[in-house]
Amino acid sequence: MTDRILSTKLLAVFVMAWALLGIAHAQPQTKPDPNGAPNLFVQQVADQALLALKSDSKVRAGDTVRVNQIVDELLLPYVDFEKTTRLSAGRYWKQATPEQQAALVKAFRATLGRTYSGALTRVDDSTTMKTLAFRGDEESKDVVVKSQVVQHSNTQPVQLDYRLEKTAQGWKIYDINVENVWLIENYRNQFSQQIGQNGIDGLIAALNQKNK
Repeated sequence: MTDRILSTKLLAVFVMAWALLGIAHAQPQTKPDPNGAPNLFVQQVADQALLALKSDSKVRAGDTVRVNQIVDELLLPYVDFEKTTRLSAGRYWKQATPEQQAALVKAFRATLGRTYSGALTRVDDSTTMKTLAFRGDEESKDVVVKSQVVQHSNTQPVQLDYRLEKTAQGWKIYDINVENVWLIENYRNQFSQQIGQNGIDGLIAALNQKNK
């Protein structure tokens, strides 16, 4: 899967899912509780972002700078970027110096944040999302929350799985599965190819180039 396809399909749906839970039933804003039930936590994160996006006139006017701010403030804090990056880098992570690891996390966060913002500009009022009943063990430290996204009423729902880890700060999202494609697995293939050709520094440079 190419980076372009990933940006327009997989991550776009990821962000719509995250930001549009409960679009059919707007609720008062509730601060996300990272120590609560994992499915409710995901919904709270999404509801918070949704209310901010729908009530902001600059967002409705297509102001990507404002969208970036909302993404950075209300979505990204609930993602474990260090773990997402570490797992995406695979065996190469331990080969990187601490400085390279920090630079790679920063570059990858910017890449995902840029994609999130672009996806959110394509959200409209017909997009809906429904979380499914949680079937896992809430006492587990690693769980999967399932959901469905529908862009239009006459289209088939897109299946999404969120993988979360219970950290000292509570639940953190670190991976997403869209139509049987896991984000980390997809990026691991891309990272491996780039590192094999140009090393860790080459991967960091490539990500930063796309972030300009």
